[in-house]
Amino acid sequence: MSPEIRQVLRGLAHNRLPGFNFPANFLELSFDEVGDGEARLSVRPGPHAIDREGRMSLPALGVLADLGLAAPVRHRFGAGARMATVALQLQFTGAPATGALVARGLLDAVLEGASERQGLTRVAIHAGETLVCTGTGAFIVMGGPDATPPLPMRRADDFIEAPLAPEALTAPEREVLARAEAAMKPARGERSFIERFMGVAPRRTAKGATLRCPNGLQIGNRVGHVQGGISLALAAATANRALGEEWMLSSIAAWYVSPGIGREIRGRARIAHLGRRTAVVQTTLTNDGADAMLQATSSHARRAAS
Repeated sequence: MSPEIRQVLRGLAHNRLPGFNFPANFLELSFDEVGDGEARLSVRPGPHAIDREGRMSLPALGVLADLGLAAPVRHRFGAGARMATVALQLQFTGAPATGALVARGLLDAVLEGASERQGLTRVAIHAGETLVCTGTGAFIVMGGPDATPPLPMRRADDFIEAPLAPEALTAPEREVLARAEAAMKPARGERSFIERFMGVAPRRTAKGATLRCPNGLQIGNRVGHVQGGISLALAAATANRALGEEWMLSSIAAWYVSPGIGREIRGRARIAHLGRRTAVVQTTLTNDGADAMLQATSSHARRAAS
């Protein structure tokens, strides 16, 4: 059994315990410290989580950023509180996201005067001593502290369950395994395992790029919507594809308009500015009802000549 398939089966085993989502179980995201107004989360690399360059992939980085920003809010309002991402922004330093990543999140404030409680947070993500990116987020708290099953804030050493046996899987779990097995058979030049597995495969067009990503458990949150960090990764990857390899992502700001529901998520990126040194891309994700679910604007820098 390959390490990637084993990790998928481990993630499915963890996912049978209520409270967390499959992407975080699959990545074995660790809540190392969670206290009043602050949190430290981490994720370790592996063939299931890295891109073709051996760096932490955009989906893994997106999940870590989203949950690193949300954890201080969740601690304030309860492990079972249901939260929705309102906005998320990341600013990258250009440093490679190699090795284990650590996210330190801080709760800055609760929005005053709003009809719903909304936590405002910031995060810094490091690879060792190197700063990879910083970010800010806003999260609405929906319902009381027991709106959903309590989130199990596991640490790295708590992920000890053996993988499920393929013959013991339920129908939805078999669909996830089938997707993983298909992702193990890439054509030459295709993307990394996690990108193929999660459906992060945008196509370049004359004016930008498009994306068609199958929705399902492999990218879902606790209530069956697309997980917020995965949504950000889908938008970022589509924006990157619109420009090509000579450009690097500098920053991205995303606003969450509606839940990611339905059988397929679609994306469209349009180049708003293309200069000699910088570029700006506007990206929209929609669900299969053609409703906008996310609007993003990203800034890109031309790579230095090698």
